[in-house]
Amino acid sequence: MTTAPETRVTFTKNFGFRKELNKRVDAYFKSNNISTRDNPAMYFKTLTIAVWVIGAWTFTLFGPPQIWLKVIGCIVLGLGIAAVGFSVGHDANHGGYSSKKWVNTLVGSIYDVIGLSSYLWRYRHNFLHHTYTNILGHDVEIHGDGLVRMTPYMEHKWYHRFQHIFILSIYTIIPIYWSFADIHIILFKRKYHSHVVPTPKPLDMLILFGGKIIWLALFLGIPIAVGYSPIQALVGFLITYMTYGFWICIVFMLAHVMDTAEFIQPESQPEEIDDEWAIFQIRTTVDFAPKNHFLNWYLGGLNYQVVHHLFPQVCHIHYPKIAPILAELCEEYGVKYNVCPTFTSALVSNFRWLKYLGTTPNAEYKTPALVNN
Repeated sequence: MTTAPETRVTFTKNFGFRKELNKRVDAYFKSNNISTRDNPAMYFKTLTIAVWVIGAWTFTLFGPPQIWLKVIGCIVLGLGIAAVGFSVGHDANHGGYSSKKWVNTLVGSIYDVIGLSSYLWRYRHNFLHHTYTNILGHDVEIHGDGLVRMTPYMEHKWYHRFQHIFILSIYTIIPIYWSFADIHIILFKRKYHSHVVPTPKPLDMLILFGGKIIWLALFLGIPIAVGYSPIQALVGFLITYMTYGFWICIVFMLAHVMDTAEFIQPESQPEEIDDEWAIFQIRTTVDFAPKNHFLNWYLGGLNYQVVHHLFPQVCHIHYPKIAPILAELCEEYGVKYNVCPTFTSALVSNFRWLKYLGTTPNAEYKTPALVNN
């Protein structure tokens, strides 16, 4: 990818927080003689997820003919594809899978095979979202094309009052929307808000469009070729991808669109945030369910979203060990480290925030503490 556009928001403070955090985390890895990437546990996890997805795809296509078993197969396949997105593709596209760039690129291209553009994702997510978290006009992932109001700085529309009711149905169509939006962005629009997408190389375009072809062949072409009707293949595809979309969207929302997260909007020109970048990340991001061992595995560490935003190039299997180091430093610096203890409490926080934004169109932005009172 070519060089990203010049940063349009600057962070004016430097308290030494990030420097000290990096020092302590580096000391953890050195003292335990472990690598931040290229970990056998991650390779085994990749193999496990690959067997899951390939097994579910094969069972659904060639297993018993009963419709109810086919439906279950599609749901299990969708959950497996979500696991690919959470763990394997996510780490690789952040450079956290391997110390070798070509390995990260190769493994990261799995996103193209499941319908996403790894090229656009690295720009939209790695650069825009991770740099400008929760800043409207920069972080594309909280914009929602205006359909959902995730930040108090977004214009309120009449239908937002119902967003906490219809939001779950929106999640189910997001991956399919992304797949076609990628093509529109790369061929025509070429930007996210005011941020121009870097010009892709021929290889990037080949991976993008080649991935789309493989994706459609795997989930529509081959099923039709082996005897399923186009309608049957389409229904199976929709069940699979609606399952996938439902879970990946919920997990993203539980990291940032919460009544315990902050939404900080620069008001000056040039745009400035009066804080250190690392502390800004902690203020705008939330961890959840840190003691849930299943979610720690299945979500690829994305329930440790604060840790991830501070160390995106560290393999997620290390996040549970880094979190206590971060918590200790936050206490020393007087920084609030937001953690929802359970998945359920995080879900309640998310829906409470969506309802508040939908039903309070003209209220001034309240801090998370005030919203809960």
